[in-house]
Amino acid sequence: MSTSQRRLAVAAASAVGLLFLSACATGTAGMAVPSSTSVPSDQRLESVEPELPDGRVIGVGTVLDVAGDVQLCMGPIMESFPPQCSGVPLDGWSWDGVDGSETSGETTWGAYAVYATYDGERLTNTDPPIMLALYDPVAPDDPSGGTTGETPTEELARIQDDIAARLDTDALALGSERGYVWLTVVWDDGTIQEAADAEYDADAVFVTSALREID
Repeated sequence: MSTSQRRLAVAAASAVGLLFLSACATGTAGMAVPSSTSVPSDQRLESVEPELPDGRVIGVGTVLDVAGDVQLCMGPIMESFPPQCSGVPLDGWSWDGVDGSETSGETTWGAYAVYATYDGERLTNTDPPIMLALYDPVAPDDPSGGTTGETPTEELARIQDDIAARLDTDALALGSERGYVWLTVVWDDGTIQEAADAEYDADAVFVTSALREID
């Protein structure tokens, strides 16, 4: 793979995380953020803890190795050379036999589908990765069923601002589309979705897990 092709692959991976962030980056400034909730503090969006996956998961993004410190970046990537991001630490990674990487100084990176186990804080690589350019995932089900939400635009903006303020970088991607707020987190087994349903209008927020359990 040429250098330009590799850069395109990395850009494609980062675009996944940037999609919703850029889609609704405007129009929310100055909106009032909800300041109270009747949900107990330990059941709020930022406090709940999903059950960890029992087996392997697969995550798609950029593997970034800086002097042996490896992480999987499933959210936005800084447009620098070499790239920078805040990802999930990835143990057990080796570049031996892995195609599609690029190196600059002490930094090596590439876009892959990564098989791993997840303990809530770190990933541990379990299988050879698949280059993102060769990965053909099954499209996830649309939780909205293809319908358009009925939550008013201003309310969606307030919800989005509230989630952004409370989750900060734990929100890998966040934006509004088709009448809903769409939130991507590293891992959810449905617990974060339930918290969102309890705090906001029903069917106002859909939570997507970046890591997908495969066994």
